[in-house]
Amino acid sequence: MASKLNLPNTITIARIAVAPVFIALLFASPEKTSLQRWLALILFVLAISTDGIDGAIARKRNLVTNLGKLLDPIADKALIGGALVALSILGELSWFITGAILLREFGITIYRLIVAKRRVLAASGGGKFKTIIQSIALGFLVSPLDAYFPWLIPVELILIYAALIATIASGLQYIDAELKLRK
Repeated sequence: MASKLNLPNTITIARIAVAPVFIALLFASPEKTSLQRWLALILFVLAISTDGIDGAIARKRNLVTNLGKLLDPIADKALIGGALVALSILGELSWFITGAILLREFGITIYRLIVAKRRVLAASGGGKFKTIIQSIALGFLVSPLDAYFPWLIPVELILIYAALIATIASGLQYIDAELKLRK
């Protein structure tokens, strides 16, 4: 049995701790091309990239724990949810998109917590794909590059709608899998 406070779980906890710093940097300067926005982007990319790293270490070193399975999606929600809400507050992202994504994210997370006493509901392939698409889309939206290259704006729009579709689809996959499990 792997220790609960192992390297992968420590990385995941660090990702949770970085989320408020990232969000604060987004709000630190309203200017999209500010140093704070660039720092927010760098922090977001570094933090979100640890999502794959912690899982790979856990699997390779046989350090997978129920705590890690539970904390990993929470870390994703803190970082991605924080980015969604912050970008909507800043007027850079539609509240409809933020609301739809967060409804799915928190719905599945709450369900995970409810069933955690009986079993751990690990991330599915669709859920992992959804997180990757969300991360890419939000990375582009956080990035100040569209201030220099306006042709990126439609790319960002396509990416965020792809993230929305992937989010809804993976949520439906979880619901379908749970319904089948109950039968």
